[in-house]
Amino acid sequence: MNSKTTSLIGAALVLALALTGCGSGSSGSAGSSASTGGAGATAAYDPDATIEIGSLYEPQNLDNTAGGGQGVTEAFNGNVYESLFRLTDDGKVESLLAKDHTVSKDGLTYTFTLRSGVKFHSGKPLTSADVKYSIEKVTGPDSQSARKSSLSVIKSIDTPDDSTVTVKLSSKSISLVYNLSYVWIVNSQAKSLTTTEDGTGPYTLGTWKRGSSLTLERFPGYWGTPATNKQVVFHYFTDATALNNALLTKAVDVVTSEQSPDALANFENNGDYKVNNGQSTTKLLLAFNDRKAPFDKVLVRKAITSSIDNKKLLSSIWGKYGTLIGSMVPPTDPWYEDLTTVNPYDPNLAKKELAEAGYGSGFSFTLDTPNYDPHPTVATFVKSELAKVGITVNINVITADEWYTKVYKNRDFAATLQEHVNDRDVVWYGNPDFYWGYDNPQVTKWVEQAEQSDTADGQTELLKKVNQQIAADAASDWLYLYPQIVVASSSLSGYPVNGLNSQFYAYGIKKSGGRG
Repeated sequence: MNSKTTSLIGAALVLALALTGCGSGSSGSAGSSASTGGAGATAAYDPDATIEIGSLYEPQNLDNTAGGGQGVTEAFNGNVYESLFRLTDDGKVESLLAKDHTVSKDGLTYTFTLRSGVKFHSGKPLTSADVKYSIEKVTGPDSQSARKSSLSVIKSIDTPDDSTVTVKLSSKSISLVYNLSYVWIVNSQAKSLTTTEDGTGPYTLGTWKRGSSLTLERFPGYWGTPATNKQVVFHYFTDATALNNALLTKAVDVVTSEQSPDALANFENNGDYKVNNGQSTTKLLLAFNDRKAPFDKVLVRKAITSSIDNKKLLSSIWGKYGTLIGSMVPPTDPWYEDLTTVNPYDPNLAKKELAEAGYGSGFSFTLDTPNYDPHPTVATFVKSELAKVGITVNINVITADEWYTKVYKNRDFAATLQEHVNDRDVVWYGNPDFYWGYDNPQVTKWVEQAEQSDTADGQTELLKKVNQQIAADAASDWLYLYPQIVVASSSLSGYPVNGLNSQFYAYGIKKSGGRG
């Protein structure tokens, strides 16, 4: 999931266990804030335009607690569903459905006051019972949301009246407000949420033509600032070439995330388009099953990491774009450090480490590889690199659904390729039950202590230790950080450019010129 993912971790990994404090917003309505691209917002625009959006990430279903994937987050987050708080495109947290909140002195009780006058698309007023239901939907036994573990600190939720929600914690959680920005508030009486919706956002679901498109319609009863366009259509493509052709032929107005670097020449220095190079949080991982031999040995993981020329790989796929990071932490996270030298590209070192680990003659393993770009290309590159140090790689190409079941749910894999899209998700390495099975008690302790920190500085210090340790252990091989390139028609303004955690707010997009 982000060529990120139509997969789970698209699905899943809108899983983000982000650790941060709370920010505050002004009006709180969907129309406020965000880092945007495009022409000046003051230009005349058509309020009844249809915005045609091109994407590679069709939802698996429409429920983000039921494996809906990256695609449902991209289309629905902030557009159809809203949360108590909103994560803006530049990473700030703002109040949204929560008008305000207070925290007890011991940090264990949060009291949220809901905004008045909010209605679901069905017409039902928002109440505290809906908030309680929505949080418990994420933390419940059937939930497939990774947010489930990050909210496990919640001990109880009380609803003393229709506009008040009281959340009690078993221990302090500096990231609670941030994590609640990922919890969609759903009508507690709604049914069939994998195929329908009932949110409070500025759009309602129009039609979903599986394998083709998903349409959102401006909601006339929206509580906040109305969307600046009448309709949004997400058009889904299975490969980047077809997506770029759609942009070139003006079948779509904007591409949410450019995944064909070779195609950028068609748009750069072309007055009809604008190429935006935003900030990315999407890491491409060669993830090992750290529970399974030989990947349970640190030296084997370090050897594989030092066998692969990540710089050459990144350049071969993205040219001048993208970043090497050497860890799970992107430069936009407060606890970022450049750790690319911890496990340097050095085939001779890799051979030495393999010999020390007892695998001087090499070994073979199966690499489960998602079938969408760039994974097959990356898998072939990895296979070639590892062959140079005596390791045989058998590539097993699987679909996004197969990846979710085989790898994420059943842990039936040796190694895999996958994107993780979220910021501040290094904390997953503190969970031994996560799909990659990394288990270092010290790291788990640091993650827990960071979550209970009284200050952001204390949290940052501990998570830097986590980052350094997982790099030293080569818990995974973080191949590179994707670039975040949004290409749009020059007639558009107000679209998000950073793609933070794969969301794509459409409500502020304006189209100038003729009627859409």
